[in-house]
Amino acid sequence: MRKLIVTAFVSLDGVMEAPGGESGYRNTGWTFKDIEFDEAAYELKGREQEESGAFLMGRRSYEAFAPVWPTMEEFAGYNAMPRYVVSTTLEHDDERWPATVLRSTDDVAALKATDGDPIIVHGSAELGWSLADAGLVDRYHLLVFPKLLGAGKRLWSQTDKDATNLRLVESESYSNGIQKQVFDVVK
Repeated sequence: MRKLIVTAFVSLDGVMEAPGGESGYRNTGWTFKDIEFDEAAYELKGREQEESGAFLMGRRSYEAFAPVWPTMEEFAGYNAMPRYVVSTTLEHDDERWPATVLRSTDDVAALKATDGDPIIVHGSAELGWSLADAGLVDRYHLLVFPKLLGAGKRLWSQTDKDATNLRLVESESYSNGIQKQVFDVVK
């Protein structure tokens, strides 16, 4: 069985929406504004590309990434691995960045049950909520930024459910205030 890892840039108050500049959000691009660049803080992103065997995302993230990510040299690892999009509305994938369309969390569970390296989930707040609520997430890779954004999509859903325990397995703080936090989901 493969591990399913949700990876996110997140503000201290839990917002993960539009960290890279996606349109439609008041604080779009917040990871680049007033944060000094420290290459060490992004080591986790390079490691994810080396260790993951598949890239999973929701439709909105896929539609935002597809026109841009294939041209980015720093994402060569992500661009080379199989991609999956969970969507009930996507009719076909973007030929610039082909992906297999999955229709449900049951389809994700079936993918997870196969042999292979971990499946990494980028962006995709609503998908992340569904996967967590279905008990499919095994690990979180978080880069927590020293910002309070207030409104915006949060990393976790507001579903009324039993508590989920996490075990911190890796952490580090960087000169620019970013914190790396890697948690395993205790099952």
